[in-house]
Amino acid sequence: MCGIVGYIGHRDAYPIIIKGLQRLEYRGYDSAGIALYDGENTLLSKTKGKVEDLKQKTETSISISGKLGLGHTRWATHGVPNDVNSHPHFSNSGDLVIIHNGIIENYDSIKQALIKRGYTFESDTDTEVLVNLIEEVKKKEGVKLGKAVQIALNQVVGAYAIAVFDKNKPDEIVVAKLGSPLAIGIGENEYFIASDASPFIEYTNNAVYLEDEEMAIVRIGKEIKLRKIKDDSIAYPNILELQLNLEEIEKGGYEHFMLKEIYEQPRAILDTYRGRLLADKGIIKMAGIDQNLEKFLNANRIIIVACGTSWHAGLVAEYIFEDLARIPVEVEYASEFRYRNPVITEKDVLIAISQSGETADTLAAIKLAKEKGAFVFGVCNVVGSSIARETDAGAYTHAGPEIGVASTKAFTTQITILTLIALKLAHEKGTLSQSKYHEYLTELESVPAKVEKALLSNPIVEEISHIYKDSPNCLYLGRGYNFPVALEGALKLKEISYIHAEGYPAAEMKHGPIALIDEQMPVVVIATRKGHYEKVVSNIQEIKSRKGRIIAIVTEGDVSVRELADHVIEVPETSESLSPLLTTIPLQLLSYHIAVMRGCNVDQPRNLAKSVTVE
Repeated sequence: MCGIVGYIGHRDAYPIIIKGLQRLEYRGYDSAGIALYDGENTLLSKTKGKVEDLKQKTETSISISGKLGLGHTRWATHGVPNDVNSHPHFSNSGDLVIIHNGIIENYDSIKQALIKRGYTFESDTDTEVLVNLIEEVKKKEGVKLGKAVQIALNQVVGAYAIAVFDKNKPDEIVVAKLGSPLAIGIGENEYFIASDASPFIEYTNNAVYLEDEEMAIVRIGKEIKLRKIKDDSIAYPNILELQLNLEEIEKGGYEHFMLKEIYEQPRAILDTYRGRLLADKGIIKMAGIDQNLEKFLNANRIIIVACGTSWHAGLVAEYIFEDLARIPVEVEYASEFRYRNPVITEKDVLIAISQSGETADTLAAIKLAKEKGAFVFGVCNVVGSSIARETDAGAYTHAGPEIGVASTKAFTTQITILTLIALKLAHEKGTLSQSKYHEYLTELESVPAKVEKALLSNPIVEEISHIYKDSPNCLYLGRGYNFPVALEGALKLKEISYIHAEGYPAAEMKHGPIALIDEQMPVVVIATRKGHYEKVVSNIQEIKSRKGRIIAIVTEGDVSVRELADHVIEVPETSESLSPLLTTIPLQLLSYHIAVMRGCNVDQPRNLAKSVTVE
């Protein structure tokens, strides 16, 4: 949600900022803007629309010279998407320039107080209020910009990641963070500011990730000055060496990032268990689990909190943990968990799942659980992210950057991590026989090759997509381990093709959704050979008798379902608990092809953001 890019140094800022904003387009946005300081004046260009629109407008309307600049992609909160509400914003004097991610909750009371003191506002944003509050503090207290930012931020309530500069002191940028991610790239006599490392990875692999309630002053020729916002105490930057490389954030010949990421899943799953799974030795090594084994083994229950696709991965994990390790599990929407006064004890383990590691609701759930004394374990993809820092322990998925807004490899790698944990706990508890344990390890090791095989269904899926691309509705059905896959398949179709789709447990069809079925309704049924197969076949017969159009995901060599279904997509055979890693593949491809055929923006679907960093 929203993207920040800033630069100060010896290079021209404009190309760095524009390219950086393009790298952040995956985050979701509706408008974009840039401010450049050319040595004399601060030049501003903003527009509703895409970064390409901003680029064309900027290059025809203002000078693009200057070694200092800020750029922003905005996802509208306060004020409709338009040129005026786009960032950056100036203070009333025109001296201060700011970009801001997040929401200032008490902006209106601050705005009214500033209006009484003579301030005027062009936009409807909370951001313009914040920059004028900083200016008011700077003038009233007679302090430098950094101190003014610190004082002002102690007066606001909400979430923010900000970057601000003063045209009268163009050798520094002040940045601060609470709730929204912010990284500082450190180069040779230059600094880069960004929401994540992708905008500056080609220039430096050294970065500092701000902690919540930290601010930094970056100045040409000087080291980063880091302080705590609350009490102005000195903080010390932890400079990380980034493992990200440029190739990972490029499309690599694929038409869309989403398709690239679907096809990256065999490697992503392998990278997720590489070094952790030693199938031939019967060993699972996970430092975060090994060092906290007793917490898990003695837990009364495991609570899983997540949002969206990660929540679906948590539902799969519920089946796996309870089936294999015999530990009670509850799966909660993070956005609901914190508001329903949940019962949490010191005997609970909370697992928080997030691709980005920045999901605001999941972070809030983590803080609540820690206050109650629960042990908190994180599963995320982004090294150095807020969830990685807030949790007691955790595991990275190592999926590599996921640029497409609709998660694909995040889902399968999260399931892989959670399966490893469940198998390790089951082995330690003795709830799996030794032979069954080894069988699972061997089968999990074979999954990447089977995913490769599942991807060979792409031509068949594309043909099916042509038939159903104009359907207004779609129903997804699954049972057991594949019920969450039905939910995830429906979510993917909704997200990127804008077709209304619902996922249901197959048996629940008779409790309402069966009323929707007619010859116009495509029904996707996951009917693999292992796991309630006969029951699902009965459900298919019920759909067929009502003239529903059936798209079936089946195990290779299936005969019974093939006789009933209108279309059949085969996946390799595997154990029931691992089947979601395979059955989700054709559903991802189906949503992708339908969206492309409908002319949708696959990587940046409307109204969506990759990482939801505000409530």
